[in-house]
Amino acid sequence: MPVPRLRLCSFCGNEFPPGTGAMYVKNDGTILWFCSSKCRKSSVELGRDARKVHWTKYFGKEEKGKA
Repeated sequence: MPVPRLRLCSFCGNEFPPGTGAMYVKNDGTILWFCSSKCRKSSVELGRDARKVHWTKYFGKEEKGKA
């Protein structure tokens, strides 16, 4: 029997167990997984950039492909 794997939050980068969190499907078909309503609201409703929010793992990181 396969072991369920941990999911990665699309906004903050934290891992969370299966059966928790929320899946958000955009109109273009991309799937975003969020560990909490705080992450979902920050990303979807408020449109925040995870690289500019102090409590995320992506804070201060540059976008891939940019020098």
